[in-house]
Amino acid sequence: MFPAASLLTLLLLALSITGSPVEVRNSPVTLPIVGRLNYANGTTSLLQHDRSRAAALRDSRTHDHAGSPVTNTGGGYIAVVDIGSPPRAYNLLVDTGSSNTWIGASTKYVVTKTSVNTHQPVKVGYGSGGFAGTEYLDTVTLGRGLTITKQSIGVASTLSGFSDDVDGILGLGPVDLTEDTLTNSPEKTIPTVTENLHSQGTIPRVVVSVFFEPSSSKVETKGELTFGGTDATKYTGHIGYTPITTTKPASTYWGINESITYGSQTILSSTAGIVDTGTTFILIATDAFAKYQSATGATLDNTTGLLTISSAQYKALKNLDFHTGEKIYVLTPNAQIWPRSLNSKIGGISDSIYLVVSDIGSPSGKGFDFINGYTFLQRFYSVFDTTNKRVGFAQTSFTRATTN
Repeated sequence: MFPAASLLTLLLLALSITGSPVEVRNSPVTLPIVGRLNYANGTTSLLQHDRSRAAALRDSRTHDHAGSPVTNTGGGYIAVVDIGSPPRAYNLLVDTGSSNTWIGASTKYVVTKTSVNTHQPVKVGYGSGGFAGTEYLDTVTLGRGLTITKQSIGVASTLSGFSDDVDGILGLGPVDLTEDTLTNSPEKTIPTVTENLHSQGTIPRVVVSVFFEPSSSKVETKGELTFGGTDATKYTGHIGYTPITTTKPASTYWGINESITYGSQTILSSTAGIVDTGTTFILIATDAFAKYQSATGATLDNTTGLLTISSAQYKALKNLDFHTGEKIYVLTPNAQIWPRSLNSKIGGISDSIYLVVSDIGSPSGKGFDFINGYTFLQRFYSVFDTTNKRVGFAQTSFTRATTN
């Protein structure tokens, strides 16, 4: 139980951060985040990042890829996190597909009076890059005055695959993903930020929720992380939950079982995959992708690497339904296309129509047959619940938006 004074403090903190009423029973702590996509080398780079990441995750925690030649992060949610005392601000990529929190990519770590060098070497690979360095303990501050003491963070000495506007990663995946990352103690896990918020009495459950606005004409859009529960002002209706899958390797991550239908046609039978903020597109198994391409009549655009459709085909486009647990989450025709106002950012033609569903690079039956990435998560509120070993989704005001 949290004392009344603590709950009042949390309420005031949440109100000060979001500027709107927050349901204290569900949503103790919120943190603003900003969405950014790395368009430096167009969509080809984004797809390359996604597929490299998918291959590494599918091969199950291959932490020896720190020297990966892929040189760009695709994009995602950026949280501004203060570390140290006096605090220094770092832009951290929010990643539900990994669990180590680390800094030093662009802005170098500044040792302060709260820094403790553990002298433990650490190394993490992501398929699309990685880092190696030393693990420190330090004070981490989220939002205004929300402080975690003695949070374990990696400090990079070598790294690859990260853009100039990212200082590191805020790891929000399952804690078991930190196994094998401490070189001298591979059997040990490293408590995540969410776990320490719970163990230090700040939040009642080990839960983090994500809300995000769809990209439209802006390179940056806004969102919110909620620690300890959900923010009822950010979704409509009820949250539908599904348990973490038992199928490996998806079970290692925020993995779930789902099937996908296009109109009335099943393109992917019930199978395991993951939900991942670090993946830009919606990736599906190669055989499912072929069915989707055939059903939509789309052709592969060699410049962007994405499927493209005509205006007539867009008008005939059907819903793409994700069957998860007892719920169906509908990706409308507009939600299946890349924002046309951002076509030039990916090397596309301004009036062309590109689809956001792409090939994961392997056939179904691998235990890792889809990734519900950034373009899916912009349309649904998502809940990553460690306490109850489940993932939840709910509709938002943007689920059926026609902004693309």
